[in-house]
Amino acid sequence: MSKETRGRQVRHPKLAMVSMLLGAFVGMLSETSLNIALPKLILAFHVNTATIQWLVTGYMLVIGIVLPLSSLISKWFTTRQIIIFALVDFIVGAVISALAGNFPVLLIGRMIQGIGTGLILPLMFAVVMRIFPPQKIGAVMGGCALVIMFAPAIGPTLTGLVLAKLSWNWIFWLFVPFLAVALIFAITSLENVGDITRPHVDVLSILESAVGCSGLVIGASLSSRDGWLSAPVLCALIIGIVVLAFYIHRQVHLETPILNLRVFKTPAFAIGSTQVMLDFGIILVAMYLLPMYIQNGLLLPVALTGIIMLPGGVVNALTSAVAGRMYDSVGAKKPAMIGFIIALIGAGMLALTSDHSSIAYVITAHVILMIGCPLAMSPSQTSALNSLSGMESADGSTILNTMQQIVGALATALATSFLELGRGAATGSSAVRFTNGVHWGIYFTLVLIIIGIVLTFKMTDKPHSNDLK
Repeated sequence: MSKETRGRQVRHPKLAMVSMLLGAFVGMLSETSLNIALPKLILAFHVNTATIQWLVTGYMLVIGIVLPLSSLISKWFTTRQIIIFALVDFIVGAVISALAGNFPVLLIGRMIQGIGTGLILPLMFAVVMRIFPPQKIGAVMGGCALVIMFAPAIGPTLTGLVLAKLSWNWIFWLFVPFLAVALIFAITSLENVGDITRPHVDVLSILESAVGCSGLVIGASLSSRDGWLSAPVLCALIIGIVVLAFYIHRQVHLETPILNLRVFKTPAFAIGSTQVMLDFGIILVAMYLLPMYIQNGLLLPVALTGIIMLPGGVVNALTSAVAGRMYDSVGAKKPAMIGFIIALIGAGMLALTSDHSSIAYVITAHVILMIGCPLAMSPSQTSALNSLSGMESADGSTILNTMQQIVGALATALATSFLELGRGAATGSSAVRFTNGVHWGIYFTLVLIIIGIVLTFKMTDKPHSNDLK
């Protein structure tokens, strides 16, 4: 790697990273912590599940739109400008959400927060590559990944404890002190490490990306309220698909695309990235449905919900840390296959729950699912990125991060649709009907897991090596 992209001298590299690590931590905390509060927010704003899920899908959609623009933005603005703007943006979004008196204002605040997360996450890893020497990058990257994994692990539990004593508003007030500290470090310790080149901005690509992704997510989200064959849903889906087709065609033929989609011509990347998307969708659907099932199906209090979710979150983080190292010794195929099979067992157990299932059973099923998913994801992701070389690796990483957010938004919207269909198909008490709806959402994850298992047969046994290319 050239001198321009490695070893940029800064006075205090570790202090320079604090603002971005805190920002990324809060961003990932925000992505998962709100799931616990959704039942309370439904009551507070008198909305249904189809509407409230926009707090999850809208946040991820904005991140997915902003992420692919991060490289372009970093060539137009300095590192300090971007990070300070992102942190201030997140603080403003959190305050708007905390003070929201109605659902539209809460959603606007939530989506504003997504802009900050979408800017901080990719820039954090780019800065690491620039300010640390090659021999330290692995350790620093591992630390960054640990921070990102730790946030989803404790998010639901932290939120549950907050809601046990305070109102939902305090979830968003909780973010502000962390962000304020991050902002102080950004102002005092962060230095500019990027190169301002001000390249051409392809506005049409940006618009196509935003409209196409939004169309798909809006269509899937409206389906739970209006039905899949309703005019609004069909119009949104058709617009999304058509515009994304034009976007893909444009990216493939542009000399300097915003997203280099040509990397999908590499079979190992195409398979590995698909595995990652399936896996991410499974995890997010589980983290979305389970807290609502625990509160609305098992009728347990919100504080206990957070505690029930904690073992699975911790296991997810620990397994992710271990599974990434398996690629070098056994490749991606075996861990991915074993991981998906374990996930199939966990999801199958969740599909057999009832409104009287024991807490121990739910925790066990969740833990099994959270062992399988990261066991399959980490080697698949490494396989996908290791199949690329040079600048294509950076392109692949951006694509994976972007697709994860869009797929996460789509998976959540689809899970909501199945949840509503399942509730409508059942009779009995509210808890029984809600539990049946959760089962339908889990059936959706079972389909994703089976597709993942089938795709593992197309993976290679041995690790790919760029050195062999």
